[in-house]
Parts: sequence; C-alpha cells; structure tokens
Amino acid sequence: MARRHSLRFRVAAAFAGFGAAASLLLTAGIWFAARDVSQRLMDQTLKAELDDYMARRARNPRSLPPNTAGLRGYLLTAGEPATDVPEALRALPPGQHEIRMDGTPYRVAVAERGPEHYLILFSEERQKLREQHFLVYLIFGAGVMTMLSAIGGLWLAGRVIAPVTELAKTVSAAPPEAPPRLAAADEPADEIAELAGAFDQYVTRLAAFVERERAFAADASHELRTPLAVIRGAAELLADDARVAADQAARIDRIQRAAIDMSDLLAALLLLAREDAAPTDESCNAVQIVRDCIGRYQPLAETRGTAVEFDAPMPVELPVPAAMFAIVVANLVHNALVHTHQGTVAIGLDSEQLTVADTGIGIRDEEMAQVFQRYHRGPESSGAGIGLSLVKRVCDRYGWHVSLDSRPNGGTTAALRFHA
Repeated sequence: MARRHSLRFRVAAAFAGFGAAASLLLTAGIWFAARDVSQRLMDQTLKAELDDYMARRARNPRSLPPNTAGLRGYLLTAGEPATDVPEALRALPPGQHEIRMDGTPYRVAVAERGPEHYLILFSEERQKLREQHFLVYLIFGAGVMTMLSAIGGLWLAGRVIAPVTELAKTVSAAPPEAPPRLAAADEPADEIAELAGAFDQYVTRLAAFVERERAFAADASHELRTPLAVIRGAAELLADDARVAADQAARIDRIQRAAIDMSDLLAALLLLAREDAAPTDESCNAVQIVRDCIGRYQPLAETRGTAVEFDAPMPVELPVPAAMFAIVVANLVHNALVHTHQGTVAIGLDSEQLTVADTGIGIRDEEMAQVFQRYHRGPESSGAGIGLSLVKRVCDRYGWHVSLDSRPNGGTTAALRFHA
C-alpha cells in the first residue's frame, strides 16, 4: 500500500499546485501579451518611419533613408543597381517581415510607390534581450507565487483541521471508563459538529458495550468460581475416602485435574479480558508449572504410548501470573500429545525459551499460516480450535514470540522465546 501523507500536507500540496498552475497560466498570458504588444509597437514605429520617409522623398527626391542605431532604411529603384542593399532584402514583397542578418534579428517594413521600393529595418536585438529579462522576472514571480501558495495552504490547512486534531487528542486521552463528550451545545452546526456528534453516538455505544463485557466478566468470575470450588472440594473428599475403589479413584483424579485446569483457564481468560497488562510484580516458578502440567497430562500420554521428557537445567522465574504461563504450557503440551502416538514429546525450558518438540504427524505447509487463528482446526484435530489462538494472545500481551517448525509426518517443534 502506498504511503499516505497527512491531511495538512495534502491541502498544502493542493494549494501549491493550484498556485503553480495559476502562476504558469498567468506568466504565459503576460508573456504572449507582452510579445504581441512589442511587435505591434515595432510595426507601428516602422510604418510611421516608412510613411515619413516616403513623404520626405515626395517633397525632396534627394532625401536619404533613415540610418540610426535602431533603424536602417533602403531604397530600391527599378532599372537602377542595388549594390548597397543586402541580398536578403531585395526580394521581400510589401508588408511586415521577420528576418535575421549576420546573426541579428530584424523587423522589416516594405512598401512600394511607383518604380521605388522602400525598406525600413528595426533591430530586435535589444528588444529580445529585454524580453529575456522580462521572462526571468515572470518565472521568478511564478516561483514566489507557488511558495506563497504552499505557505498559505499550510496555514489554512492548520486552521481547517485544527478541530479534527482536537477531536483526535480528546478521544485518545480519554479513559475507557469515562468516554468524552465531543459535541458541545453551543457549537455551530457545521461539518465538524456533525462529525463530533457521530463520534459521540459511537463512543456511547462502545462504552455501553464495554460495560456489558466488564459486567459479564465480573459475573462469570463470581458465578463460576463457586461451583468450581465446590467440585474441587467434593473431589478431594472423595479422593480421601478409603472406601473408593481403584477405578473410581482414577475417575475422581480426572475430575480434580479438570477442575484445576478450568480454574486456571478461567483466571487466564479474566486476565486477558483486562485492557491493561498484567501487574509486573507478579511472578511464577516456570519449572514447577511445567512439571505440574506434565503430571496432569501423564495419563493421556500413557494411553497414547507416548513418552514425555523434560529438561530444565536451572530454575526459571517469569514476571507473569502463573495462570498465564500455565495456559500456554498446557495448550502446547496437550497439542503435542494428542498429535503424537507411540512417540516422544521433549520439553525444554531455560531462561530464554520454552520448546515443545514431538514426533507426531506434523502440520501441512498450507495450514502453517492459519494455526494461530481462532477456531482453526486441522483435519486430525478434535478440539475447538482456540488453544493456539490463546497461546498467541498471551505471547502478544507479554512481548513473547511463539513459532512452529513442522514437517508432515516428521513432528512439530513449538518454540516460545521470552525475550522477542
């Protein structure tokens, strides 16, 4: 996409273009008008000189043609030699002409009276030089006009878009819980007031939507935590009951794990629902979280005949809530296990990154660009398609970077770098 300039720049550029076009047209008009006036004046001067000489010649046949710094006259008489007349002038018919002799431009007036042929020349050299100077002045004036148009455009654009800029500053500085009122009752009914009114309506609707979402999050947090606590308490009591059979104990253990996972997921989703980032004073023991996750999914790994290996050479403390890191680890490990049968899932953790590598079915190339999209499910997936999208949202929130390297039928490696 082409880069868009600011509205102020575009208005100034439009004014500058208009000023340049107007100056160009005005310069061209003045230039051609000045040249036309100059030629008319020269023609009138030549005609006046020619009539004057012909009148003097009629009174005194011995009168000589004019010969000054700017004018030169010649006389041709039929039947007499014309050695003093330049060759370029001898065949000119009566009228006005433009010629060049010895590199000098001339304007020539020619008239006939009986056997006599009259010629008056006006040197245009000085006039051409004056026209060149005049053209330079015109071009300079056009440049000054263009520059003044650009400056005026910048000033006018600043005045025009000042209300829009003020609206943008007001909206960007307003907190979500206190939407601003942009339209004032005493403002004139112009386009800016109409825009402010439209913004007010949209902000009001948006504030109502945010309030509904906030109320839903608060209600969900309150209403779901209580039954989850009841489920976990009841499962703990059943697990401590000595009369419970071994197969029933396994089911109770699954209920406990599911309740714990649901509590962690609820906490993570509520944190993600907040607009601001999580508090920086919270931290978690990343190694212990991974170990707990492996323990919860160990029964799944055993049913699939998959070995889980974990390598953590040193303690790792992350400045994030435990629920946020737990949901990332749980989704990555769960995905690796459900796509691996009779293989190995190797988990590595250090202060720089978390890696989860499996020897499963892998991901096809055409699906790699969609794996982090919400509700995307591969052909072999039985989930809801939100696990990896949650991982991506958590990584974006804390500045982490998650990537997948996979080959069809060659396994997948997920790498989560904590310092992107």
